[in-house]
Amino acid sequence: MTDNQTNPESFKWVGKRVKRIDGPEKVTGELKYMTDYHFDNMVWGKVLQSEYPHAKINHIDTEEAKKLPGVICVLTHKDIPGFNGFGIVVPDQPVLCSKVVRCTGDAVALVAAETLEIAEQALSLIKVDYEPLEVVADAELAMTPSAPRLHPDGNIHSQVIIKNGDTEKAFQEADIIVENTFYSPRQMHAFIETEGGWGVMDEEGFITIRCPGQYAYRDRMQIARSLAYNPERIRVISSPIGGAFGGKDEITVQIYLALLAMHTNGRPVKIHYSREESVIAGIKRHPFKVQMKTAAKSDGTLLANEVRAVGDTGAYASLGGAVIALAIEHSCGPYKIPNVDLEGFCVYTNNGIAGAFRGFGVNQVCMGIETHMDMIAEKLGVDPIELRKKNVYHQGEVSSVGHVVKSSVGTFKTLETAENCDLWRNREKYKTEVSEPWKKRGVSLATSFHGIGMGIGLPDYGAASIELLQDGKFLVGVGCEEIGGGNSTVYAQVAAEILNCDISNIHVVQGDTSRTLDGGTVTASRSTYTGGRAVATAAPNMVKLLTQTAAEMLNLPASKVTINTNYISAEGKKLTYQSIYQYLFDNRKTTRVEGHFYLPKEKEGIEGSGGAPHHLYGYLTHVVMVEVDTLTGETDVLRVVSIPDAGKVMNPQGLEGQTEGGAVMGIGYTLFEDILIEDGYHKTRNFTDYIIPTIRETPLIETFPVEEAEATGPFGAKGIGEVVMIPIIAAIMSAIHDATGARIYHLPATPERVFNALKSLKNKKTQSAR
Repeated sequence: MTDNQTNPESFKWVGKRVKRIDGPEKVTGELKYMTDYHFDNMVWGKVLQSEYPHAKINHIDTEEAKKLPGVICVLTHKDIPGFNGFGIVVPDQPVLCSKVVRCTGDAVALVAAETLEIAEQALSLIKVDYEPLEVVADAELAMTPSAPRLHPDGNIHSQVIIKNGDTEKAFQEADIIVENTFYSPRQMHAFIETEGGWGVMDEEGFITIRCPGQYAYRDRMQIARSLAYNPERIRVISSPIGGAFGGKDEITVQIYLALLAMHTNGRPVKIHYSREESVIAGIKRHPFKVQMKTAAKSDGTLLANEVRAVGDTGAYASLGGAVIALAIEHSCGPYKIPNVDLEGFCVYTNNGIAGAFRGFGVNQVCMGIETHMDMIAEKLGVDPIELRKKNVYHQGEVSSVGHVVKSSVGTFKTLETAENCDLWRNREKYKTEVSEPWKKRGVSLATSFHGIGMGIGLPDYGAASIELLQDGKFLVGVGCEEIGGGNSTVYAQVAAEILNCDISNIHVVQGDTSRTLDGGTVTASRSTYTGGRAVATAAPNMVKLLTQTAAEMLNLPASKVTINTNYISAEGKKLTYQSIYQYLFDNRKTTRVEGHFYLPKEKEGIEGSGGAPHHLYGYLTHVVMVEVDTLTGETDVLRVVSIPDAGKVMNPQGLEGQTEGGAVMGIGYTLFEDILIEDGYHKTRNFTDYIIPTIRETPLIETFPVEEAEATGPFGAKGIGEVVMIPIIAAIMSAIHDATGARIYHLPATPERVFNALKSLKNKKTQSAR
């Protein structure tokens, strides 16, 4: 840490409401996303998706398609020069299927043609002889011996187990036990920009792929592996991205673009999925079944928690194993529970493909433990905030999964802030202000946390470069892509703060294997922490380069040189950055510096956990008010208070954007969204029958951050990108109960489910009155 990173009073840029540096070109439409590009000599690519969710391929006939005028090439698995597979952890998904298809999103063939219409017509001329096989549509049934084996090792991709203490004894000694089963839906990322991009091979054999993705270097590796190609001869440009949320962490169309580019005689080829193609082929959030049993003493002390979670990962692994591992790691919430028995399964089915999605499995388990916290509080007649405050762990204490939490913990402060916010303090008053006599209001809260970084056992590092440009400005290069969260502005703030220059003198480039270093993926809530710290590591090296060069130019000791705002001075003399650049250039010296670091990790992992524990966590509490129409079951979220602990807030405006976007996404997940798949076929295929929240469903959202600074982070910052949508799910569910007395255990809480829960509650009351 440099001196100006430890004195908040001296900050000029960090912690300030800095306008997004990419804002103007985005809001004016000047920015071109990958799928906006068109070229005069461009050809169109299309992907033939499987006709069946599970079938054997006997033969693929492409002759008629190849004869169609305007068709440039038709490719099948036979045309893949390298490894026919991809996948972040386990490369079990074929690039182009050869013997079997396991979901309707599987790719069987590729076409490149002069026009989009010809390409689509060519797809219809490809004849595939399928032999349909039995479809595995239920994750629980997939785990039984009688289910067809979708992969050589069976249908259980991974199993996670964490055990501490003696749960059997704890349940015997408990004063109160709650036990329930929770079901969560298959959510779609619903990004505005569907999967797409373009690729081209030049006359020297260099391939350029412009395709939105969340880790350009990993995408390049997977492309090179399938092409049997030197990765140094492949350039991947992955940023900017028109929305991702985890949905572009895995390979989408990058390999298809590269394969076609090798067969289009130097002409750029473009693929852009329609929304229907995106829904079928794109990854989704894992639907979960979570069985949970929680025990407590009469004074509210938590004693034990048993969890069994089954996640449907669909046809291929993607990041399913990591999702279930993170879910189990977080299944007890940010609490101290001495006795736990936690088990999770990631299971293959023919239900499309599931993978990374904001929250990464924590969403599905948070609703279980937080609902149980409210049920325990209700049964004991204690305040739900006091119950949580009593049981949360603090920095230096042992978590439920059995490790000492060494990094900063803000849960207690977020709960204190919730306790004193207007919505909570005056909740009884607000609950009486219903809009119609037959509607009821409820107010509730929930708290959660989310790991930052990759956890135990995986490489996790950051890197950034800073280059002095000819005009005296600085080019900051960070591998972490910009996926909408505003990390480019944070990187500029960090650089401007340490370099003591105006932020307008900082240019940021991201997600380009030819212009940035490998800094890891934009996932795991790591981009502010990782990219920010990488820039903060590189910037002092640039300060050193500037001061030493100035000293050399002025023939003075470096100790006499002072960096002022946008210039350097020494003993009454001034040097512009332009002159320093020219001196370095004329003397054939570098104008570029780098910064590298490894993220902190725990020394020992938890056996059988699949990557737990994390060293760093972000924390957040949500307070929510809902209004339920008792005649229809329709639920409206009227007000949300979001209380994040993101460490030092780098940009309050950016943080508010995150909390507001996360809250709306959580509302959609809780009340509306579900991709329906029956017998392996997508019944939901477009936004016509997939409901996402609009501005009409967006409530008043207030953000009150607490700042538990993280000593290892840039200026004390942590990550917050995922936890912003997690506790609101349980908070809405409990607010429905607070309003009506009915509990929902199956998401989304559609009007039908709420209405049926109200009806069931009414029938129980009628029967008990007899």
